Amino acid sequence: MRERTALVTGGTRGIGRAIVEALVAEGRTVAFTWRSDQARASEVERSCGGRAVAFPMDLRDRSRPASLVQEVEDRLGAIEALVNSAAVQHSKLLAMTSDELWDEVIDTNLGGAFRLCREVVRSMTLQRRGVIVNLSSLSARFGVAGHGAYAASKAGLVAMTRCLAREMGRRNVRVNAVLAGYVPTDMTSSLSDEVVERLRAGECLAAGTAPVDVASAVTFLLSDRAAAITGQTLIVDAGTSA
Repeated sequence: MRERTALVTGGTRGIGRAIVEALVAEGRTVAFTWRSDQARASEVERSCGGRAVAFPMDLRDRSRPASLVQEVEDRLGAIEALVNSAAVQHSKLLAMTSDELWDEVIDTNLGGAFRLCREVVRSMTLQRRGVIVNLSSLSARFGVAGHGAYAASKAGLVAMTRCLAREMGRRNVRVNAVLAGYVPTDMTSSLSDEVVERLRAGECLAAGTAPVDVASAVTFLLSDRAAAITGQTLIVDAGTSA
């Protein structure tokens, strides 16, 4: 695989970090974003031997995508791959969800991905080449009590993926989604043992799903091995949806 610059949101921990490390291992130069933990971002840079570069970003900042893409391309070269991994999640019954909480989740998870997609496809169109992978969730297909806002944002991400694939296919830009089941990360660490047991109850594989498993699916979709795949959702859930 020849060197290509990839941009990964939320690359300091969990699935995002696993994706950054997997792409670096395949020989890519990676730009990744961080929002609140600069020390951890610097640690990821060091662990990747300088092949990964951190850039600050708040996904709700509407002006940031344009400047971020410009900074990345000025420093590392044209962006040929985008992975929208960063997300927020709040467990709250829909009847107890405030407008502010709903707006935060939707605007971060769906709005942030939308704005970055809109920005990178402009240069991808000029290059006549590019790949986008959006990280969704099994809750986009199967209801999970307390995840109404999160599930809505992730379902919207899948729908946007399909539409963008239709729009960009003739320009040689592929757009896919990876739909992950329960994955033990910082985001899910606050879930009770009872909730985790319920989420894992339908898994066929005893080992479950690790961040590296999701990262492997993402790197496959970004690679030339998936050259004929676009507008699709690849499920990585240890068989929960079987």
